Amino acid sequence: MVLALIVIGGILALAFLPSMWVRNVIKRHAAERADFPGTGGELARHLLDGMKLTHVKVEQTDLGDHYDPIEKVVRLTADHMHKKSLSAVVIAAHEVGHAMQDATDYPPLRARTKLAKQAHRVEILGSVLMLLSPVMLLIAKAPAIMIAQLAAGVIILAFSVLMHTVTLPVEYDASFNRALPVLKAGNIIADRDMVSARQILRAAALTYVAAAAMTLLDITRWLRVLRF
Repeated sequence: MVLALIVIGGILALAFLPSMWVRNVIKRHAAERADFPGTGGELARHLLDGMKLTHVKVEQTDLGDHYDPIEKVVRLTADHMHKKSLSAVVIAAHEVGHAMQDATDYPPLRARTKLAKQAHRVEILGSVLMLLSPVMLLIAKAPAIMIAQLAAGVIILAFSVLMHTVTLPVEYDASFNRALPVLKAGNIIADRDMVSARQILRAAALTYVAAAAMTLLDITRWLRVLRF
């Protein structure tokens, strides 16, 4: 019992602490900077054009900063699209890093894209199977049916953890092998801001850790149901 509580506590910490840290880092560097020549959106367009990726669009979104490899679009939130802040500029460069991966047919990004196409449907199926388990138990009066459905649900949710496991190296590559060299080579970020820029790039890469941990928490909860 104690061990189970420790494991769940660790997963909760892994789920919530990274997201809190990410929000704190981005907020800390969100102030307008008069010394920056352009906004995050303008920088994204400038970098894409400079790399001959003129077909990649830059759009505002309410769904979080991301690159869509299907639509070929860098999407930035309003603050990062229109503000001249360190967070806006660095996160824009990070998302352009994903466009660079796409342009070079980076295998991990290709794998993540394939998994992402299935992830939403798989998660819905897993949730439906879990929700239907008690109903099936009442109708069929067969505990084996409920156990089978719960087991299937756990396996399906584990698919999400696999996707996030694939995602983390993709994010780190976009931050430190793509965005950071571009920011340095173009003298876009002053030397005095490099430590902060690295923190923001690390925060951008770790946003998926929390999502994976929350899925793992769901799996742990349903494993306890299966056990008992």
